Amino acid sequence: MTKINVLGVGVSAVNIPSAVEIIDSWVKNRLRNYVCVTSVHGIVESQHHDDIKKIHNAAGLVTPDGMPLVWFMKSAGQSQVDRVYGPDLMLAVMKMAAERQYKHFLYGATEDTLERLRTRLETKIAGLRIVGTHAPPFRPLSPAEDAEVIQKINASGADIVWVGLSTPKQERWMASHIEHLLAPVALGVGAAFDFHAGLKSQAPKIVQRSGFEWLFRLATEPRRLWKRYLTIVPYFVVHAICQKVGLKSYLPNR
Repeated sequence: MTKINVLGVGVSAVNIPSAVEIIDSWVKNRLRNYVCVTSVHGIVESQHHDDIKKIHNAAGLVTPDGMPLVWFMKSAGQSQVDRVYGPDLMLAVMKMAAERQYKHFLYGATEDTLERLRTRLETKIAGLRIVGTHAPPFRPLSPAEDAEVIQKINASGADIVWVGLSTPKQERWMASHIEHLLAPVALGVGAAFDFHAGLKSQAPKIVQRSGFEWLFRLATEPRRLWKRYLTIVPYFVVHAICQKVGLKSYLPNR
């Protein structure tokens, strides 16, 4: 599978159908991997935190969840690439998994959110098998608590673990736990939990495709997101141009 260097992060040249096919093969063959569903936010976090860059570059898939990444990769000759939007990927994988009888575990958010999420997903997707959920506290877990979580996930018999924390928390969680999970695949999908639970509004499709979804989200959650987007977007644009015109090299590391 081709990966394109985007500011030192190898982003997979995929679209939703090809990503689903890869994930299906991992579960079928019990190949342990995690998926970083990555936007400009994740790429910029990787510039500031070396461990986040290493985590991304060790992932089985780093999917382009944002039109700026898609445009960057298409300009590198990857015409097949399309946006792999976290909430859409979640539905596509779950529909495939329902046909294959794969089992799911949901990790993240709150108990109320998980209950709403589970109910809505099971209503939407016939045959969906969600075998467990867990809402962690909003603090670091003790080693004993962490061991209990791993035991709970493994005892559920899940094939796929969905992680709904936030970047970079979910990436760090997947990288540090994947070797301890019996489930072969973990996917970090962030706000997809809130979207599919009906707690947050998704941008209209035309806005998602325009590259201005960040502006929609900023308008709906200004207090939480203003600092993120008003620093991250200009940073990415400047550095992407520098890489494209050869003013600076960005080397991947693992």
